Amino acid sequence: MRYEGNLFRPPSEAQSYILQATIGCSWNKCVYCAMYRDKTFRVRDLDETLTDLQLAARAAADRIDKVFVADGDALVLSMQQWRPILQSARKLLPRLSQVSCYAMASNILDKTDAELRELRELGLSLVYIGPESGDDKTLKRIAKGSTHAEHVEASQKAHAAGMRVSAIVLLGIGGIERSQEHAQQTAELITAMDPEYFAALTTSVVPETPLVNLHKKGFWKLPTVDRMLQELRVIVERARPRDALFRTNHASNYLSLAGRLPSDREAIVAAIDGALAGKVPLRPDWARGL
Repeated sequence: MRYEGNLFRPPSEAQSYILQATIGCSWNKCVYCAMYRDKTFRVRDLDETLTDLQLAARAAADRIDKVFVADGDALVLSMQQWRPILQSARKLLPRLSQVSCYAMASNILDKTDAELRELRELGLSLVYIGPESGDDKTLKRIAKGSTHAEHVEASQKAHAAGMRVSAIVLLGIGGIERSQEHAQQTAELITAMDPEYFAALTTSVVPETPLVNLHKKGFWKLPTVDRMLQELRVIVERARPRDALFRTNHASNYLSLAGRLPSDREAIVAAIDGALAGKVPLRPDWARGL
């Protein structure tokens, strides 16, 4: 397929066909993120996007059952872009069971309820939202662009339209200073968002991001590995989604966990405690990635 620049997708989309309908991220201001800093955001020409769908269908229509629409926050696309993309995907891919994309809270809030319902009816069934933290002071510091309350509202709007929500948080992003507040408020945010899927990643200080300068100047310090595992313990123990598939299988994490919340809460907490006690091995730094 014809792709521009590096591509990123959630671990759960490893077997999905990636359709690049936007280039980069429309926000691209989060201080910790370098994923799209080498790209200037634009909406890809619709004819190019639809041609790629046709090429994918010719090559593997009988094998494609999931499509992930890239890049960074593809929900920013207008309805005039989304309609033909989703209609073509449904027409060309007979086994299609899921279309998903990354979304900022603002992307969802900018769509009307009727537009979100239409997108769901056309096939967009899952949105990945990365609030990273539930702590408003941390959200402001990392230039996330939306508040705790706005992330809750966005999740509620997506659910009301019939979409599933996957929430992504970042261990350590509050720094040493806000570690406790970050963990506690993130647990509250997950409870309020009530996602069907919930993943935790681990913060890395990535070169050529504003977080590097904040770190060098002492305005933000990355917590220790144990402290970040303690954050994870607080989040898992206190978050109360009704039924969420939980994962820490991203390559950034020191500890890979899986289960459902709340049903597997005790086992997950026990595994974290085992890691904190040195009884469960952690992924070494050389084996971690972004």
